[in-house]
Amino acid sequence: MLSRLFSEGYRVFFLAAGLSAVAVVLVWEFYLGVHATGGMMTGLPFAMAPHLWHAHELVFGYGAAALTGFLFTAVPSWTGRPPVGRAVIVLAAALWLAGRLAVWMSGALPGWLVAVLDLAHVPVVLAVVAAMLWHRPKAKNVVFPVLLALFWLANLATHLGWAGLWDNGEIIGLRGGMMALAGMILVIGRVTPAFTRNAMMREASRAPRPRDWARAGPVMIGFAALLPVAALAAPDSGGTAALMIAAGVAQLVRQSRWGWRFAATRPILASLHLSVAMLALGLILTGLSRFTGLSEVAGLHVLGIGGIGGMTLAVMSRATLGHSGMPLVAPGAIALAHVALPLAALMRWIASEVGGSAYFPASLAAGALWIGAFTAFTASLWPAFWGSGEGDDDQP
Repeated sequence: MLSRLFSEGYRVFFLAAGLSAVAVVLVWEFYLGVHATGGMMTGLPFAMAPHLWHAHELVFGYGAAALTGFLFTAVPSWTGRPPVGRAVIVLAAALWLAGRLAVWMSGALPGWLVAVLDLAHVPVVLAVVAAMLWHRPKAKNVVFPVLLALFWLANLATHLGWAGLWDNGEIIGLRGGMMALAGMILVIGRVTPAFTRNAMMREASRAPRPRDWARAGPVMIGFAALLPVAALAAPDSGGTAALMIAAGVAQLVRQSRWGWRFAATRPILASLHLSVAMLALGLILTGLSRFTGLSEVAGLHVLGIGGIGGMTLAVMSRATLGHSGMPLVAPGAIALAHVALPLAALMRWIASEVGGSAYFPASLAAGALWIGAFTAFTASLWPAFWGSGEGDDDQP
């Protein structure tokens, strides 16, 4: 069974993403629950503050696993190269797991060792992806090695901040990592109209075919690359905030012609449309917090839960169904998961935007919805991760 698990990138890394998404937020829920009742939680094995551990592991743990599974699966089909070999998948998975264990046990390990182990995974992914793209470079794809490098630099900034070598680096790095993931989704979002168009053709629908506005691709690639650079280089500037707002507005305008009315009644498509829209909304809310009284933390959670969490869940679900030979129809539990994440984003937005007595109940509700969504995802697709099947051509 292990040979099947490591036979394709999506299997082990989407499974790792699902399990880590549940585990990290379970720990966070327990921590919040203790504090909500007036208690104090001590003796945790990691060195950093619990809220920073929680954020780091969702961005650079869960996010890296979901991203690796997608790239190891999609890039061979983009370039016509052979699939990523089992030895490389095993190595990348082992390094990812070593990073997670090192951060979890960071209270008992030297900081430099934690950083080395946590930073080892992404360079392997970057090398594999860059090597494959080198054989068939396209502008819309070569941005991914750039974004992977920026994602790694953001994690480095986080560790430098924890080591006291970069003032506020642990916060700057986390935001930079989120912006790198958001940038990748702005580029990957192109699968949404493509999948919608394919579904229309399969169903012989007469609905207007999805369209993009002229030069949307290069514009969104530009936003994708600039967002993490600005977040790392000028995190508190009005220019960075304006860039987030512009990217979010551009995405909403872009997707207004992506056939969302047709997709709305089909959960496997609706989740893609809704998640990209929530990503755009999260960028806008985060940017607006610089000029208004809105909470930046609230905007970042809309971006992280509804946008990044929602889109990665949607893409992982669809890719797993297609590549394992299952029908491209969301099972009931996964359809509910696609509903749960936007609700989780709303509850977490309420927690930070309203605050006060609403903070703990709304935060705990958001965590419960997140855990339910990823438990449903992992349990529903467990046989696909461990089993075998023929792929589907309708994949990113």
